[in-house]
Amino acid sequence: MNEDPEFREVQRFRQPWLWGLLGGIALLMLFAAPISWGGLAVVGAVAGLVYSLRLQTEVRADGIYLKMWPLHWSFRRIPYAEIERYESKQYRPLRDFGGWGIRWTPGKLAYNVSGNRGVWLERTNGRAVLVGSQHPDEFVRAIDEAVQ
Repeated sequence: MNEDPEFREVQRFRQPWLWGLLGGIALLMLFAAPISWGGLAVVGAVAGLVYSLRLQTEVRADGIYLKMWPLHWSFRRIPYAEIERYESKQYRPLRDFGGWGIRWTPGKLAYNVSGNRGVWLERTNGRAVLVGSQHPDEFVRAIDEAVQ
């Protein structure tokens, strides 16, 4: 297995609206009487988890590797033999998948962190995978180079 990827991207949840929402909830809990320390602890734990989440995507000689750390401790590999077709694609995270993160819908799986662009992979087993990317054209070029 080639450890030196053709393409590597790491994305994190750093959207201002997300942090504003979590901060707003925490402030509401602080200024609401009486203070809910248990609720604040839950908001803090959720904020810590969201802050630590990261989507790592790599294109290697033997396939595409995905890891949403800390939910995945090791990479998930999609071998090129299982990919029928792939393309750079614009999508609507809320409408198409119900949000961000690892999202399942019938026949589709999405790994997305932010934005509305990614690479659409149609697999031979009929299940499609969308991998969100800030650089989808580079991602596709790396796949092109790796499968040649």
